[in-house]
Amino acid sequence: MPKVTFLGTASAIPDANHQNAHIVIKGGNRVVLVDCPGNPFVRLHQAKINPLSITDLILTHFHPDHVTGFPLLLMDLWLIKRKAPLMIYGLPGVLEKCKQMMGLYDWDEWNDFFPVTFVECPNIEGSLLFASEEIKVWASPAEHLIPSISLKASFVEGSICYSGDTAPSNAVVNLAKGCDILIHEATGNENGHSSPGDAGKIAQTAGVKRLFLIHYPFDRNPKVLLQEAKANFSGTVVVAEDLMVVEI
Repeated sequence: MPKVTFLGTASAIPDANHQNAHIVIKGGNRVVLVDCPGNPFVRLHQAKINPLSITDLILTHFHPDHVTGFPLLLMDLWLIKRKAPLMIYGLPGVLEKCKQMMGLYDWDEWNDFFPVTFVECPNIEGSLLFASEEIKVWASPAEHLIPSISLKASFVEGSICYSGDTAPSNAVVNLAKGCDILIHEATGNENGHSSPGDAGKIAQTAGVKRLFLIHYPFDRNPKVLLQEAKANFSGTVVVAEDLMVVEI
């Protein structure tokens, strides 16, 4: 059964119980890591997900709380003798900076490195990233401080949308329409971000069934986050927690 695992749920500042926001989407043989903060191996092991099982990595944008773990992920996979290819998706500018970051570590000199393929995502609504019989993934532009993308994953069993970091966005609403689950950031009323109330409005407009709040300040009262979102959304609202698993 397809499922989403919340590896981290915090906004830019984490704590001992809330790592920066990143998730794993599993559909059949595809195991998709979305964003890469900290050292992803730690949360992957805690979630009982074999790091070698990761088939795809999607980077939503190039802010430190979303990409700092990228070199560690690649190095650690290399050190545990990964042989399978890894597909890496992102906007052209994001991928170029990731290559520059790896260049600082002279990764081209790491012997017997596994195959890596960088796939550029056009900054166009409804861009198909990849498709198989078990999962299809699309991206759309988000409204953040820098170029950023939101994601939709569709399975036979249902579909989910992940906003990434964004202010309220019509493109995200369009991407989320008809989805069973919307995972939406709830940082607050800040430039380039959304409040829980904003997330509720977007969920209501898109007609989703369940709303999961992510990328929220860890020191905010979850009950208040729920109340603010529920004020604008008639469906189910959940404040996501690290290591929570949701089946589609």
